[in-house]
Amino acid sequence: MDYIGLSDLEIQRRESLKELRNLGIDPYPAAEYHVDIYSTDILETFSDENMPENLKSVSLAGRIMSRRIMGNASFAELQDSKGRIQLYFKRDDVCPGEDKTMYNVVFKRLLDIGDIIGVKGYAFRTQMGEISVHVKEFTVLTKSLRPLPIVKEKDGHVFDAVTDLEMRYRQRYVDLIINPHVKDVFVKRTKIVNTMREFFNSKGYLEVETPILQPIPGGAAARPFVTHHNALNIPLYLRIANELYLKKLIVGGFDGVYEFAKDFRNEGMDRTHNPEFTVLEIYVAYKDYKWMMEFTEEMVERVAIALHGTTKVQLGDRIIDYKTPFARVSMYDAIKKYTGYDIAGKSEDELRQICKELDIEIDDTMGKGKLIDAIFGEKCEDHFIQPTFITDYPIEMSPLTKKHRSIPGLTERFELIVNGKELANSYSELNDPIDQKERFEDQLKLSEKGDDEAMFIDRDFLRALEYGMPPTAGMGIGIDRLTMFMTNSPSIQDVLFFPQMKPEKKAEIFNESVFVEKGIPEEWAKILYKSGFTSLAQLKEANVGKLHQILCGWNKKHKLGLQNPTPEQVKEWTNF
Repeated sequence: MDYIGLSDLEIQRRESLKELRNLGIDPYPAAEYHVDIYSTDILETFSDENMPENLKSVSLAGRIMSRRIMGNASFAELQDSKGRIQLYFKRDDVCPGEDKTMYNVVFKRLLDIGDIIGVKGYAFRTQMGEISVHVKEFTVLTKSLRPLPIVKEKDGHVFDAVTDLEMRYRQRYVDLIINPHVKDVFVKRTKIVNTMREFFNSKGYLEVETPILQPIPGGAAARPFVTHHNALNIPLYLRIANELYLKKLIVGGFDGVYEFAKDFRNEGMDRTHNPEFTVLEIYVAYKDYKWMMEFTEEMVERVAIALHGTTKVQLGDRIIDYKTPFARVSMYDAIKKYTGYDIAGKSEDELRQICKELDIEIDDTMGKGKLIDAIFGEKCEDHFIQPTFITDYPIEMSPLTKKHRSIPGLTERFELIVNGKELANSYSELNDPIDQKERFEDQLKLSEKGDDEAMFIDRDFLRALEYGMPPTAGMGIGIDRLTMFMTNSPSIQDVLFFPQMKPEKKAEIFNESVFVEKGIPEEWAKILYKSGFTSLAQLKEANVGKLHQILCGWNKKHKLGLQNPTPEQVKEWTNF
């Protein structure tokens, strides 16, 4: 077995693995292990006076999280998918016959923290008053070869908790083992989605699926990921939104359709953005954005109550109240209130001047829409903490939205802002194909100016509109951000099982040839490398006497039959 680059603990575990196999124990058995109860079931139903029948004989499985070896009796802590429970091992109960190998060798010496075992026995209370399982039989189900980070807990307090975020996000599987409370966030995430799905289904709306690989990245202003389909010899884009496909289904005659979709945007990453994210989009025929405001606030209120039993939810040091109705403020009124500027009817040049006066960073590629968006984002958005609908966006910001029925230059659009961040976006959907074509052409001009987030012209969508789409209200809400808000999570990485990360830094490639180049005989260079010396600096700093012992010991242990080097020779090998 090759132990190059392994720690002492990893080597020890591999040796234990070999010993288990030598004893005839398969450390990775294929057979089903029957589990009839979870740790939490035992803890919740245990009774000293009237013991439930199902606790008199239990079978459960999980991971060993701690051990206390005390001669002929020992304790361990087992963690299953629901929680933790103490196990009590007594040598003569585990091994009732003459052969005590399973206790003396397997349990005491060959098992480690992190190993997965199955146990059969009965529930009881120890003299210290702790509900436990008295183990009559145990089975090795998985040998863990890599030690877990050690997290100590006493009297309900956690010590040495693993707080390295990069490690936790990159190795979420370890994070979930050593920080079981992390599971709660993801359980709540699923509950959020299920609550929304039940709400939509109760209204009679249909859940659908639309393409992820699209010939045109439509439905939003964003930079797409592009790939190539070899058989068709065409470029394809990972979808940035599913809007246009869902509206085609409204054209096809559905009254209401929705999709929980994975979208992809080739943009920067921060605590609220991941290049891959989940969004809910819903479209309902014969409705408008005013109706959708009421629908959205009812949905969000339901989610809060389903998760917390109340509309008041902790977010950082604030309490957010999702009780309906939410406040409604027009975008122009918000800008006027927090900047003092009335931007109604302002030209692009006038807006650029206002941005300069407000010290807002802009560039030449930005049209009126992006300039207004920059003003609102920089100077206004942070002021809206409690759920607020920002309404009536300028037409330049909303190429898929109906013109406002009474205010020229505006559209029937709202965004739901919570804690200074956009949570949901909604329109009275544009269903005039001629107007839509003109809006797309305006986006094309922005693209020609250098705006790489401007929309493509989707001619198939225009064709669909020409057949006639009924008046429609649409809404999109980010599931990741909603989960952040509902679970008091400060970063989007906290609500994604596997957030996108920078590539791991890999250790410098090194092999025994480097030692050979320094004059060390090849056979001893190999042994140096295999025994854990993986750099010249490490060899140079080694104690000569100890190094001599290692080399001679390796030769003897592995029966290599080499002539041992002298201490003087070893000293020469470290002097270069």
